[in-house]
Amino acid sequence: MRKRSTVEKSSEPGETSSWRLPIAKDQRALFQEVLSIFEEIDLKYAVAGAYALDAHTGIRRDTKDLDVFLTATNAQSALRCLRERGFECEICDPVWLYKARRNGYFVDLITGMGSAVLTVEDSWIERAQSAVVEGIESRVLAAEELLVSKLFVTRRERFDGADIAHVIYATEGKLDWPRILALVGENWEMLFWALVLFHYVYPAQSDYVPRSLWQELITRFQEEIRHPDPHAKFRGSVVDDKMFAIDVKEWGLDNLLLEFRKRRLQALPAQE
Repeated sequence: MRKRSTVEKSSEPGETSSWRLPIAKDQRALFQEVLSIFEEIDLKYAVAGAYALDAHTGIRRDTKDLDVFLTATNAQSALRCLRERGFECEICDPVWLYKARRNGYFVDLITGMGSAVLTVEDSWIERAQSAVVEGIESRVLAAEELLVSKLFVTRRERFDGADIAHVIYATEGKLDWPRILALVGENWEMLFWALVLFHYVYPAQSDYVPRSLWQELITRFQEEIRHPDPHAKFRGSVVDDKMFAIDVKEWGLDNLLLEFRKRRLQALPAQE
């Protein structure tokens, strides 16, 4: 059961995150139209971002856009359909981001992370849960996929570690942890980092994370420390390519971001 804040609406916007200002009428109409179109054509998608966070935690946040997760193939179908309905559509980055605009408002169609470390798969959408988004019967990402989608949002200008901690706290840790571990795969240290932050923030709730998972990740980490791989590649660029730019551009370390993105681009369906 998600936790609902009992804090009364503050007199100053931004003092709490338990309420959200009403969005503009035209913006709401755009979101409703896009979701209605997707429902009409039976497109497989899931809403993420502020709406999914609200669904799982009760935290309400002002939002300038609607984040829709879908596979790369379905993203192309969505763009084609929205163009036919008069939307201005743009492929911002074929690795992960498409946009549909009208009257100054837009919807983000997201197929993965910009680093190409994580990609939206059919299973992400299949596991989405029903929800009402701006009055439209829709669906939002399951808590597990929402958590994982935020692991690599670690940039200087935006860090989603608090959102991850809030998802764990609000769900009381009642999550499919094997699913989360499978999704992160070889990137388990990013999950470990997020869980250590959760423990620091909520020390009395450390049992929201199963003891067996704590032990597994601690054991893995100890093994990494005891037996470091001298050939392991530098991974800073997939965390933040700007903050770790000097490592790649001046110190000559590996650019895994470039490698992952090239691999992802090669796997994408041909653009229409």
